[in-house]
Amino acid sequence: MTSITTPFGFSSTAAEVAEGIDLTGRRAVVTGASSGLGAETARALAATGAAVTLAVRDVTAGKRVAVDITESTGNQDVHVAYLDLADPASITAFTGAWRGPLHVLVNNAGVMACPEQYTEQGWEWQFATNHLGHFALATGLHDALAADGNARIVVVSSTGHQRSPIVWDDVDFAFRPYDPWLAYGQSKTANVLFAVEATRRWAADNITANALMPGAIYTNLQRHTGGRGSGRVPAHLVKTVEQGAATSVLLATSPLLEGVGGRYFVDCNETEVVDRRSGTLHGVARYAVDPDNARRLWALSQELLAHAR
Repeated sequence: MTSITTPFGFSSTAAEVAEGIDLTGRRAVVTGASSGLGAETARALAATGAAVTLAVRDVTAGKRVAVDITESTGNQDVHVAYLDLADPASITAFTGAWRGPLHVLVNNAGVMACPEQYTEQGWEWQFATNHLGHFALATGLHDALAADGNARIVVVSSTGHQRSPIVWDDVDFAFRPYDPWLAYGQSKTANVLFAVEATRRWAADNITANALMPGAIYTNLQRHTGGRGSGRVPAHLVKTVEQGAATSVLLATSPLLEGVGGRYFVDCNETEVVDRRSGTLHGVARYAVDPDNARRLWALSQELLAHAR
């Protein structure tokens, strides 16, 4: 299997990646689009002519972003809808209200290294928000994605996935001490595994899913980790928000990704599979692209959601 390479790289912006792409008549959903990477991803998709729905918890902030996107792109077809990924009822309401085909679903929203917290169902907050919520959203929108005939799912993961595989016997930290970074890593591994299995399972529907590491970008995601002053990432490796959204937009729009799924990208290019923690922002752990792990996670996710109803 040949790795996907593109003319774009670390410094490319979302606007540069989307230049010349025409998605007029297509529809896109971007979660977490009220700020940061989600807002810039939505802006670039709107610039291609797509009808874009910002799926957000903060509708007021989402509406401000939608107005700004319309003013900057001229696209009047930008909408806002409420979505709380930690609440199965909210996801059901969103998917139940959707009508017509869907060309692009960008699973962008997320939380990182937050204090120990659990949903009403007893799910660990990061696993529930970053993975289970997006899993429920994508499966709930499956028919809309299939109706498009050539749909794409973009999954924002992280190099943080190298911190932890799925700990099958204790996903919710019921027995081991809670560690915010291990919980984050597990949820980001789940993001990659979802892309692998969705691509396999939905191949007959021409739905592809790819995962990505956007890079080191200072957004609201860092609210629990010290933000810009934390010094976790060398300054020369930090991207702007416009650069950080580039890989998401590439996976959502580029003709080079036609029919390609189950892959993991960094800096707008497919990255290598690694067997040890890379120590860089590149590389995808072998356990995160393992098809058996992907099938197992899909079954676990279905089971958890079934019990939540």
